[in-house]
Amino acid sequence: MRAASTAAIVLAALSLLVAACATGGTGARDEGPARPEALAGDTDDDAVASKPSALPPTRSLDRATAVKLLMADPEVSTTVKRSLKPCVADEYPVDLSYGDLTGSTADDVVVNVVTCDDVVGIGSYVYHEQSGVYRNVFKAEEPPVYAEIDRGDLVVTKQVYEKGDPVSIPSGEDVITYRWTSGRFAEKYRTRNDYSAVVGGEATAMPESN
Repeated sequence: MRAASTAAIVLAALSLLVAACATGGTGARDEGPARPEALAGDTDDDAVASKPSALPPTRSLDRATAVKLLMADPEVSTTVKRSLKPCVADEYPVDLSYGDLTGSTADDVVVNVVTCDDVVGIGSYVYHEQSGVYRNVFKAEEPPVYAEIDRGDLVVTKQVYEKGDPVSIPSGEDVITYRWTSGRFAEKYRTRNDYSAVVGGEATAMPESN
């Protein structure tokens, strides 16, 4: 009888162990403690969206939302704001790109405003997102201008026109590289590409700015 009871106890223990393994997890030790907002059925995104001055996270920043951001930004000129109208239907003349420019955990967003007719850049901006709020940390409004992200640097291209140059054929361009330093973008490199030659162009590197 004692041997039979011992065998039954061992069998029951093995059954419980097998059932625990079948669940495929080890509980709070793997997942970590539940956050209060998770227990309340709330997420970080929902908490951010509930703030009156907050905008959606960077990856959700579509063209229509970017236009609202530009229109509400006092750093954006009146001239650029007047151009923020749909070209066709609800297609706004705004290009967006995302990347790490400031070393933040959230992607920064580069916004380029262009003309509808000839797609000439009239304004370039960088917005840094923190806690769901976007802050303007860079602007360039000397057209034609266009900003891009290149391996963690901000690269701004400005077309150079001489007297008599048509819009489609500039005499050259300045390519300026900015890097986030001490809480702001500082110019690091500047290259002038001269397109006046019939074949090819001549690039002249300028010294690094302080």
